[in-house]
Amino acid sequence: MKLQLIYLAYFASTVLFIVGLRGLTKPDAARRGIILAGVGMLVAIVGTLLHRDIITYQWIIVGLIVGTIIGIPMGLWIPMTKMPERIALSHAFGGLAVALVGVAEYIRHAVMAGHITQFTMGALGFEVFFGTVTFTGSLMAFGKLQGILSGRPQTFKGQNTLTLALLAACLGFVVWLIFSPYLSGLFYTVVGVGLLLGILLVVPIGGADMPVVICLMNSYAGLAASASGFALDNNILIICGALDGGSGFLLAMIMSKAMNRSFGNVLFGAFGQVEQTSAATGGSKPVKSFTVEDAAEFLKQASSVVIVPGYGMAVAQAQHAVGELQEILEKKGVEVRYAIHPVAGRMPGHMNVLLAEASVPYDHLIEMDAINPSMPTVDVCMVIGANDVVNPAARTDKSSAIYGMPIIDADRSKMVFVLKRSMAAGFAGIDNPLFYLENTRMVFGDAKNTIHALNAELKK
Repeated sequence: MKLQLIYLAYFASTVLFIVGLRGLTKPDAARRGIILAGVGMLVAIVGTLLHRDIITYQWIIVGLIVGTIIGIPMGLWIPMTKMPERIALSHAFGGLAVALVGVAEYIRHAVMAGHITQFTMGALGFEVFFGTVTFTGSLMAFGKLQGILSGRPQTFKGQNTLTLALLAACLGFVVWLIFSPYLSGLFYTVVGVGLLLGILLVVPIGGADMPVVICLMNSYAGLAASASGFALDNNILIICGALDGGSGFLLAMIMSKAMNRSFGNVLFGAFGQVEQTSAATGGSKPVKSFTVEDAAEFLKQASSVVIVPGYGMAVAQAQHAVGELQEILEKKGVEVRYAIHPVAGRMPGHMNVLLAEASVPYDHLIEMDAINPSMPTVDVCMVIGANDVVNPAARTDKSSAIYGMPIIDADRSKMVFVLKRSMAAGFAGIDNPLFYLENTRMVFGDAKNTIHALNAELKK
C-alpha cells in the first residue's frame, strides 16, 4: 500500500511539474505555473519521505531546518540585482550535493558492500561527472558575475586541446569503471578531473556570455540529478532531472542562437577564442553630454520613445522610476515601448522580471527582432545601463569579442540618450562606438536619480 502511495505521489508531482512548466511559457500564467510546480515538489518530497530505504528521519529534519534557516533570508533579503549570482550559487550547491551523494553511494556499494552492478556504476559515474563540473563551473560563473574574477575571457595557449583531452579522458574513465567498478583510484580521478573541467569550461567565457553559462549549468545540474535518480532507483528524481536538464539545454541553445554563437563553443567553453583588439575604453574620444533639463526638453517634443533597459537599471533599482516615466510620457501622448534583448542583464528574462516588478504592462515589452525594424522611426531611444546589447561593434568590428551578436539598433534611432555613471566599459570589457555618434547624448549620473529628475522636469 505504501509503495502504491509513493508511485501515486510521483505521478501527481510529474503532472504538476509539466503543467507548471507549460504555465511558465506565458506571462499571464507564469504565477500559476510556479505555484503548481511548487506544489508538485512538495508532493514529491512527501512521497519520497515514505520510501522504504529511509531508516531514520532525524537527519532529514535537521537538513530541512538548516535549509529553511538559510533559504528564507536568502529569498527575502537578496535583491533582484543579485539574483543571477544567487542562481549561480544555487547551481553550485546543487552540483556539489549530487556529487557527494554519488561518492557516498559508491562507498556504500563498491567499498563497504563489495557489490555494485555495472548499471549503477555507470549512473554514478555520470552523476559525479556532471555534479563536479556543475559545482566548479557555477562557482566560476558566480565569481565573474560578482566581479571576483575578471569578466574578460581568460585563455592560454593549448587550452581547448587540454579541455577536450580531459573531457575525453574523463568520459573514458567512466566507461572503464563500468567494466572495472572497484578501481577506487579511478573513481576519485573522475571526481578530480570533473572539478578541473568545470573551471576550464567557464574561465574562457566572457562576462557578456554569462546568461548562456547559467542556462548550461542549469542543464548540467539537471543531468546530474537525473543520473542520480538512476543510481538511487528513484523515478521522480529521474523525471525532475530530465525536465531540468532538457529545459536548460534548450534554453542554452536558444540563447546561443540569439547571440549568434556556435553551440559547440558554448559546450566546450571556447567563447574566448575571438581575437580581441578593441580597446576597453574610448580614452580621450569626445562625447556629447546632456543635462537632465536638456533631455526632458527632447522628450517633451518626442512622439515615440524606446527604452532599452540593462544591468545598470537593475543596479540602480530604477525600474519603478522608469515605470513612472513611461506613465508621464504616455499621458502626454507619447508612445513608449521597451526593447528587450535576450541577454540583457545577467540571466535570461532578467529585464522582464524587473519591469514586471514595476507593474510595466507586458505588452509594452518588445523583443529585439520585433522592434529593430522600427528603430529608424523612433524619436528618442533611451539606453539605461545597457552597454554590450546596443554596441554597434557587434555588427561592424570583426575583432570585437561580441562580433556577430545581434543587438538592439539603438544607433539607428533619431536621437539616443545613454544613461550611465561614467564612460566605463560594459561587462564584455570593450568600448562602445555608440557613445561617440553624432546623434548620441550621454546623460551621466545614477540612473534612478536621473530618471526621478527627468520625471520632475516633465511634470512641470
